[in-house]
Amino acid sequence: MDKVRVYVSRTDAGKGLPLPQYMTPGAAGMDLLAAVGQPEVLMPGEIKLIPTGLCLALPRGYEAQIRPRSGLALKHGITLVNTPGTIDSDYRGEIGLILINHGQAPFEINRGDRVAQMVINKFARAEFAETESLDDTQRSSGGFGSTGK
Repeated sequence: MDKVRVYVSRTDAGKGLPLPQYMTPGAAGMDLLAAVGQPEVLMPGEIKLIPTGLCLALPRGYEAQIRPRSGLALKHGITLVNTPGTIDSDYRGEIGLILINHGQAPFEINRGDRVAQMVINKFARAEFAETESLDDTQRSSGGFGSTGK
């Protein structure tokens, strides 16, 4: 398994909270914690920016993908508006989580709650080359649902 060093700094809001960590040996994502100063209530249909108190310095060629936690989505309808969110290697600001409540009840977010997850990925940069036609495939230009259920 490849490892990559990611440098982390904290805002004042993030001080005292644990750094992101993998919860099991096979986990791809690390939990991100809410760095709220006081409880935040997310009403049904409401969108709020929740701070993490973390800033990253990713190596060039890597990104951090910010994803919802499946348990919060299933049990409470809590997810991220922009999922997956991307943290670029040249961004140095605080990671903020744009949460939305698709559930039926208000959802309380407390300091240190695990509210999202972060996956570190290596990526390639595309170099586009324009052409008059593309090679043919079995699917070709078949769109949504063209490969079956």
